[in-house]
Amino acid sequence: MTGPAASGSAVVAAVDPALALRVTEALALAGEAPSAAAVTRALRQEGVVLGGARVLALVAAVRAELTGFGPLEPLLSDPETSDVLVNGPDQVWLDRGHGLERADVGFRDETAVRRLAQRLAASAGRRLDVARPTVDARLAGGVRLHVVLPPVAPEGTLLSLRVVRRRTFTLAELVDRGTVAPGLAHVLDAVVRARISFLVTGGTGTGKTTLLATLLSRVPAAERVVLVEDSGELAPVHPHVVRLEARLSNAEGAGTVDLRMLVREALRMRPDRIVVGEVRGAEVVELLAALNTGHDGGCGTVHASTAAALPARLEALALAAGLPRPALHSQLAAGLQVVVHLERRGGAGRVVREIGCVDRGADGLAQVVSALRVDADGRLVEGPAAGTLAELLG
Repeated sequence: MTGPAASGSAVVAAVDPALALRVTEALALAGEAPSAAAVTRALRQEGVVLGGARVLALVAAVRAELTGFGPLEPLLSDPETSDVLVNGPDQVWLDRGHGLERADVGFRDETAVRRLAQRLAASAGRRLDVARPTVDARLAGGVRLHVVLPPVAPEGTLLSLRVVRRRTFTLAELVDRGTVAPGLAHVLDAVVRARISFLVTGGTGTGKTTLLATLLSRVPAAERVVLVEDSGELAPVHPHVVRLEARLSNAEGAGTVDLRMLVREALRMRPDRIVVGEVRGAEVVELLAALNTGHDGGCGTVHASTAAALPARLEALALAAGLPRPALHSQLAAGLQVVVHLERRGGAGRVVREIGCVDRGADGLAQVVSALRVDADGRLVEGPAAGTLAELLG
């Protein structure tokens, strides 16, 4: 490995794991913070003398174990890291924007993985045990935590950490990174400024949230943007952003506040733009209703394999929420105008592959028709709905 993650890993690896464990347990029992003085006292009790550099390395290792991410700390400190995945004590993977790669860190055993997972869950106010073997939560600092315990995960604790970087890219930066083709940047900007309703689609890890935050940063400063999210990931650079976040039930099963409820609340908050960070449930009903009642410029993200697959994806969500198929397609065709689709390229980079327009097909159902598509060589190719997009943009 290279870069910050590699240097950080070397520091942790230089510490005797058995000694670090004994010092960690001593400080935990004493209820002491992992300061240099406390670690030095613990070393004195162990009868161990270390040089200044090794003491500092031990302090870092103990602090990571007690209050941070343990052996994963150096990986998460790397500004390029987006995901850290633990499949077992000696199976740690990370994604730094170029696909998954094996990390050179590990845990002592399965118990250490489970202990870290339970401590992180507890810090988010979540219970994690045999009775509740899964947790999905946001940690302080914006890291998204997902854990599955045995026996649901038969081979051992599975720990997934997604790093939410609060820095928002400009359109020009996304062009430089190859995410947005140069010819598409002004089209995307025009979609936002024309108050066109749109959804960003794509698979997991394609950069939907990143692109949406960038586009929301282009919303005129005089407009009020209300964000509705499961966990706060969007960070648009905008002077008037109001956030609403969902809440799971407590240990007694009470206190749930879901996205569907929050979208209804957002409608009462005088929004200029209603944004649903990720549409994945019954909230699709309220969002489509909002888009059909004069709330122009609404937007969000949806998991979909292609732009053309969006109506089928929303149909499944709406039917589960009790909205009949004809009603869903009627509201979709009338309220949603544009779909922006992202894909991963062969080299694991993200790219805006297509912009489509929503229209009614010959069967009366909503469909997404390609307006602009980026081919394998990076060239823009006009589709059947290119004229429709041009009319929307005026």
